[in-house]
Amino acid sequence: MGDFDKTEEEKLLQKLKEELILRKYSPQTIDTYQNIVRKMIESGKSPRDFLLSKQNKTDSTLRTMFFAIQFFYENCLNKSLKAKVPLAKKQKKLPEVLNQKEIQKLLETPHNPKHRLIIYLLYYSGLRLSELINLRWENLDLERKLINVKNGKGNKDRTIFLHDRIISEIEKVGFGKTGYVFISSRGTKYSKKTIQQIVGQNSKKAGITKRVTPRTLRHSFATHLLENGADIRYIQKLLGHADLKTTQIYTHVANKDIKNLSRLLK
Repeated sequence: MGDFDKTEEEKLLQKLKEELILRKYSPQTIDTYQNIVRKMIESGKSPRDFLLSKQNKTDSTLRTMFFAIQFFYENCLNKSLKAKVPLAKKQKKLPEVLNQKEIQKLLETPHNPKHRLIIYLLYYSGLRLSELINLRWENLDLERKLINVKNGKGNKDRTIFLHDRIISEIEKVGFGKTGYVFISSRGTKYSKKTIQQIVGQNSKKAGITKRVTPRTLRHSFATHLLENGADIRYIQKLLGHADLKTTQIYTHVANKDIKNLSRLLK
């Protein structure tokens, strides 16, 4: 990677941002790509050497770094990324899922009304963490019992049912008219780290030994719907998956069919 002064660096990073915006990348991805490219430029290393210096990172992180650098080279420098950088194959891990007893313990644990609402929303709606953080009171239709998710992954909108148990928790917090649902004492919306800590700390208090994250509750939402007979295509729509194959991973963790097989043995 050639040496750039600060002015050139900022111009390139601005161009990177513009190219990503034009292609409708999410704000989170734009920030991630900019940070990766900034670090590579400031390291003064070639893409290959930069990635070699990051081998302590997870395979998933390394893949993201590679794609960020590749995008930068092709769309900002108008060059092909000639460096042959072997990428580890994406591992197909089955999602961690809580059983119904663990979910019940977790739902009963928080004493803080807002913390309870966070956990209820994550489980009973299957929202992504970023979607929960950006949820606004205007997105909740209590009369029609719907959640209107705006600008989800891929900048797509979708509609999710608003479960009665979520409505009950909203009434305890107090329904707002406008603005973000989860606002900190400083007047800013909750950060990802804050939500992750709320979920993690309450799962430990509930005596759950599994590592529980907001994504665990999303996985549990989908798996429990599937186990209770919901059509997988409806689950796909609720989760906002573009490809049915993404949703089909839950067929590998749902125990409905596995239990049915056990009955074949006498």
